[in-house]
Amino acid sequence: MGGGFAHFFFTDILSDMVEKISKIVKPVVDSFGLILDSIEYIPHGRRWVLRIYIDKEGGVTLDDCQKISVQAGNLLDAENVIPHAYLLEVSSPGMDRPLKRFDDYVKYTGRMIRLNTARPYNNKTTFTGCILSADAELIRIETLKNGVVDVLFSDITKARLEIEF
Repeated sequence: MGGGFAHFFFTDILSDMVEKISKIVKPVVDSFGLILDSIEYIPHGRRWVLRIYIDKEGGVTLDDCQKISVQAGNLLDAENVIPHAYLLEVSSPGMDRPLKRFDDYVKYTGRMIRLNTARPYNNKTTFTGCILSADAELIRIETLKNGVVDVLFSDITKARLEIEF
């Protein structure tokens, strides 16, 4: 058993924990008319950090974050899902939010993004451009330097919205 097995085992445990947390937190977020964007549960130094990212049309307010923090925190503590001390953070994914799901590309069609790919397209692995379309697992972007580029969703390793002024 090498480090690879331990890494995958640890990743599976974290994935299971995030799924349990999500089942508790999502109804709370939904009840306030918000969207549960994503959850991170990660070690940070000697402590664990639980980050809950929420969203809504028009943007998330500090009051939204406070309500979710109190309600979700109380429920998670009552359910004893996390058996040790942790820091709970609730925030918006931000203007330069990461794009994680295929639906994110559909939602943000027409917006500028920056993305990295696992394999080269037109001899490049980093692109900045406007999302033209997202269908059948294919993301089509128009870049200034490379024109239109079609990228398979499965080849994208990282993508973020670009802040536009």
